[in-house]
Parts: sequence; C-alpha cells; structure tokens
Amino acid sequence: MKSEEHIHEHEHGGCALCRIELNGVGVSIGGDQLLKDVDLHIHCGQLTALVGPNGAGKTTLIRALLNEVPYTGSIRHMDADGKDFPGVRIGYVPQQLPFDRQMPVTVCDFLASTLTRRPVWLGVSKKVKDKVREALGAAKAEAMIDKRLGALSGGELQRVLLAMALMPLPDLLVLDEPVSGVDQNGLSLFLQLVCELKEKHHMAILLVSHDWELVRRYADRVALLEKSILCDGSPEEVFSSPEFSRAFPPAFLAGSETKEPEQ
Repeated sequence: MKSEEHIHEHEHGGCALCRIELNGVGVSIGGDQLLKDVDLHIHCGQLTALVGPNGAGKTTLIRALLNEVPYTGSIRHMDADGKDFPGVRIGYVPQQLPFDRQMPVTVCDFLASTLTRRPVWLGVSKKVKDKVREALGAAKAEAMIDKRLGALSGGELQRVLLAMALMPLPDLLVLDEPVSGVDQNGLSLFLQLVCELKEKHHMAILLVSHDWELVRRYADRVALLEKSILCDGSPEEVFSSPEFSRAFPPAFLAGSETKEPEQ
C-alpha cells in the first residue's frame, strides 16, 4: 500500500520515487545466460526506450523488473535522497492479450475483475464501476466501458490495457511493444496519452520498441541491450554510436527501413 505522502504527491503531479537502479543484474535459465551485468537507471519524468536485436534479453529484463524471474545483482527503487523507496507500483502493458474474442465479456467486466473478488457475472458495484470509468477516462477510453472486449480494435484494446495498468497509478509504467499492429491513428493517440501521463504524474516509463522513428520522437533516453547494456544516452547518441552500428549494421537497417523485421 502506498503511503499518504506518496498518494498526495501523485495527485499533485509529482512522485516520491526518483529512479530505478539496476546494478549488475544477471539472469540465467536452464544453463543459458540471458542477461549479464546489466547496469541501467530509469528516471521518473523520463521515457526510456529499450532497444536491441531479437534475443537480446529485452523480455527477460522486463520479467526481472516485474520480479517474475530470479536474478543476481540488485534492482533498487530509490527516492530523491538515495534511500530505498518501499511499495513501488509497476504498471505493465503487454504487446498483446491472448483471449477468446467471442467471450461475452465487456470492458467494464474485464477491468472490474482486477479490482474485486466478487464474480463479475453477479454484477459490478457502483463503486467499482466508478473506478473503472476513472481509469478509462485517463486513457481516453471511457466510451468503451460497455463494449464487448472482443469487438475492440487493436488500438482500442491497447488503451483498455493502458487503463488497467493505471489501476492504481503506477510509479513505473512498462510498455512492451504496446503499439505493434496498431494503425497510425491508434499509435499517435496511444503515445500522446503516454507522454501526457509522463508529464502530469512525473512517471517513469520504460518502452520496448523496434520502431526507431517512434523512439527518436518520444524517448528521452535510449538503452541498447544485448545481454548487457552496450550504450545508454539520448536517442541520437545511441543511434549514432558504434555499438548500435554493430548491433544493427547499416545494410540491415536499410533493408528493414525503420523497423526491425520479425523473426
């Protein structure tokens, strides 16, 4: 549970959390070393983009941040005084949500199920529905509250997942290629929403993306990962670095335009 001071600061556009520090983080699964000596700082009020080739360990790093895999090294949540910050909240928006699109589940039912133990088929209380409506409003998706989940477009579904990640308001928002397969209108709206959240709540945001133009336009910092952090800096610093050229040779990038091809 967040402290009253933490809640107060979030309501007034600030955040008691200052940064997330990864120091010497390593992950090995089944004898395979997926991450080694990862050092990375993710600061509040900044959108940090995590880029790297397929198999570089981006998903593994996210799972370590979410405490879903054991890791060596340390992941610390720190306040402005360099002290450990307890009770950090992390919101997560996945690349996609596998589900049966024929299910008779509304957006309200879906989000309400994360807020209460009461089965949604027994009805959703006004208090819970108000919380759902508030979260959808923050994601500019309030009009979807009674829509069937399976009838949503790709962009609409991502805004609903963003709304879910905002219940409650997180200190760190993790976006795992959240606009893959979304049309340009949906893409622009989603990223505008994310930037508004960053500015309004001084939120730390980690975005995994293969779209270099998107990263150039929206990221404050970029970290190039290939099991370890090879380069960390502004978008132009990273994209012009020799480490980036080795990870993504110019001929490879020319053939893929601005996006890394699926493999």
